[in-house]
Amino acid sequence: MTFVAASKKLSNFDPKTFLSTINGGRKIEDFVKRQTIFAQGDSSDAVFYIREGKVKLTVVSEIGKEGTIGILNEGAFFGESCLTGQPRRLCSATAMTDCSVMRIGKKSMIEALHQEHAFSDMFVAYLLARNIRYEEDLVDQLFNSSEKRLARILLLLAHFGKEGQPETVIPKMSQETLAEMVGTTRSRVSFFLNRFRKLGFIDYDGGSGLQVHSSLLNIVLHD
Repeated sequence: MTFVAASKKLSNFDPKTFLSTINGGRKIEDFVKRQTIFAQGDSSDAVFYIREGKVKLTVVSEIGKEGTIGILNEGAFFGESCLTGQPRRLCSATAMTDCSVMRIGKKSMIEALHQEHAFSDMFVAYLLARNIRYEEDLVDQLFNSSEKRLARILLLLAHFGKEGQPETVIPKMSQETLAEMVGTTRSRVSFFLNRFRKLGFIDYDGGSGLQVHSSLLNIVLHD
C-alpha cells in the first residue's frame, strides 16, 4: 500500500464505529458533570474512549497538592497505561461535562490493536501526537511567561490550529483549574483573563463559558 493510500485509509477510519463492533470486553458508561471516572491509585485494567463530552485528568502529590495535566475531548483515549503493564492509575479522570465513554478491557483492546491495522495505526498516531503535545507543554512551562501560557491553553481548549472549525466557546471551568494547567496562581489567571477581555481577545459567554477569538493568537505569537 502506498503512503498516500495508507494516509487516506487512516483519515477515513472511524474508531467510534469500529470500537462499537468489537466482540465483548467493552461497555458504554455515562457520567454526569464532576463525576469521577477513575481515581489515582485504582486498578488499571481498561482503556477509555470519549464518545461525547470532556474529561479532566489530574494528579495529586504526596503532600496533597493537585495539578491538572490534561483536558480531553470527544474522540480521545485515556487510561492506556494499562497496556504497558502499569497496575495502578497514575492520575484521576473526572467528567468536566456530562460524558459518554466506552470502557474497553485491556485484553479486548490488545486484540483489537492486533486485528485491525487501521485502528492500531490511528492509535499510535494519537499517542505520538499527544506525546508531542506534552513536550510542547514542557517547553512552554520552561520558557514562556504565564500570560503566554494561559493564552496557549485557551487556544488549545478552543481547538484553534486543528482540523475543522474551532469551538470558540470553552465550557465553563474554574480559574483554579486554569491556574493548575498554566502553573501559576488563580489571581494571576484572573488578572490576565480580565486583560484579554478588555483587549477583545475573549468574551464571557453569559456565564456558561469563555468565547475565544482568533486575535488571542497575538499573545502567543508576540515575542
